[in-house]
Amino acid sequence: MKKFLLSLFAVAVLGSCTKKETVADTEFSDTDSSMAADTPPVSAFKSIEYSPEQVTEFLSAKENDTLYVTNFFATWCGPCIREIPHFKEKMEELKGQPVKFTFISLDQKSDWDTKVKDFAEEKELSENIILLDGTLLNEDFFAKNFESWDGSGIPFTFMRKKNMTDEYMSMMTKEQLDEKINSFNKNGK
Repeated sequence: MKKFLLSLFAVAVLGSCTKKETVADTEFSDTDSSMAADTPPVSAFKSIEYSPEQVTEFLSAKENDTLYVTNFFATWCGPCIREIPHFKEKMEELKGQPVKFTFISLDQKSDWDTKVKDFAEEKELSENIILLDGTLLNEDFFAKNFESWDGSGIPFTFMRKKNMTDEYMSMMTKEQLDEKINSFNKNGK
C-alpha cells in the first residue's frame, strides 16, 4: 500500500509540474545584467532537512502575530521558479514586519547539494529553504496539514497566522500574492 501511495504521489507531482518543463535563466533572473556572474552569494546554503513530522510541527498554529508563508516547490518545476521573484519582492517589501517566508524543497535528495544549493545561493534564499524528502510523504501527511492539497502538484503555498489559514495550488501572480497577504491584515487574520 505504501509503495502504491508513493507511486501515486510521484505521478501526481510529475503530472502537475514535470521535469521536462524548462525555464530559461533570463526568464526568472532577478539580478541586474550589469552585475558580474561571479558575485559571491549573500549567505552560504545551509542544508536543513526536516522530516514530515517536523514539517507538520512547523506548519502548526503559533500563538504570535506572525504570518507564515510557506511555499512547496522544486527547482525542476517551471511554475515554481517563475513565481519565486514575486515572493522575493514581497519579502523585501515586508522586511522587518511579522511575516516569515519559507520555501520547502521537494527536490530529490540527490539534488540537494547541487541544484537546490545552487538555486538557493543564486536567488539569495539560503536561509529560507527547508529540504523535505518527498518519498516520505503519504496521504496522512496531506490530510493532517491541509484542507485542499493532496500532494497532487506544485507549486503550493500555505499561509497561516494563528488559526487562520489560506491554501493556494498553482503558480501565484504578484497580484494574487499581494491580495492573499493583505487579506490577513484586512480581515483581522
